[in-house]
Amino acid sequence: MANEKTKKELVSWFLVILGSFLFAVGDIMFANPYNLAPGGTWGLSNVLNALNPWKISFYVICMDIPLLIFGTWILGPKFGVKTVAATIFNILFAFMIETTWGYFPIIHQGIYEAKELIPAGMESLLVQCDYNTSLEAFGISFADGVDKTFWFMPDYLLNTIVAGLLYGIAIGLIFRAGATSGGSDIVSMVLHKYTKISLGTLVIIVDGIITFSTLLIGMLKGYDSIHDFTASLRLPINSFIVVFIEGIMIDLVVDGFKRPKTYIITTKQAQKVANYIATEMGKNAELGCSGDVVVCTMNHKDSTKLNIWLAKEDPESFVSVLESKETYGKGYKALPTE
Repeated sequence: MANEKTKKELVSWFLVILGSFLFAVGDIMFANPYNLAPGGTWGLSNVLNALNPWKISFYVICMDIPLLIFGTWILGPKFGVKTVAATIFNILFAFMIETTWGYFPIIHQGIYEAKELIPAGMESLLVQCDYNTSLEAFGISFADGVDKTFWFMPDYLLNTIVAGLLYGIAIGLIFRAGATSGGSDIVSMVLHKYTKISLGTLVIIVDGIITFSTLLIGMLKGYDSIHDFTASLRLPINSFIVVFIEGIMIDLVVDGFKRPKTYIITTKQAQKVANYIATEMGKNAELGCSGDVVVCTMNHKDSTKLNIWLAKEDPESFVSVLESKETYGKGYKALPTE
């Protein structure tokens, strides 16, 4: 029993570390080069980095650490050890990637090392990047004292999809380990305590404001044409797409591709149905207070088996099937302890 518990704990820590690494990769190598800000303190750090080139990890430290302290002070010590660890690992991995890789965009359609090399008429289509690391591995080199700036032809759609996938997988793994991402979620939790607005609504509001803050990049840097203005609208739109894909991937990683189904069966043979589910299928079945309702939860494969049995043995029963968003207990995920 002790070995099993130790194994689960090691696996959960592995998920925290892997999730943190993938999150840093998604942010530094995919979201940041395209000035995307899919919510949270990391999204806000991407915006600040575009306006003032300071390391993203430094911006995050300036926000996440104080937020953890502030949240603990206001809400009490409800942030588990793994949440604090995930925050630290995210920052460490981001710093390592920034220092060794820079902000080189993996997905692009061409690179221009100098402004004079950009074809006429394409200037407004390109994205400018400033680097703090050597790009010789990619065939780009700068003389000493030369500003390390280059332009690339973006591929917004593919990059947005990949960024959303990476964010979602990363956060899903962290959630599966029993940790959370912290950051701006703490702001939402504090506001929830005092405003009583639902936590989900507050998360959307806070992250939505951060996503729309990408418009500041174009506003503060200035627009040379109406095309520059309309092109800047792409940033919040793509950021929202990242958030959408991220949400889908989080659900898939946490709950799997086939969620369990909850059956609510109204029948005159409630005891018979409950006995079949318990003895033949090995699932827990609860009888309602009135004695004519059976409630149970099972996977997709077992639900098909139950449908066939009910059609044969109890065709007059009324069956309501719900997709279970989260399922805890015997045979499913353990209840979270943090």
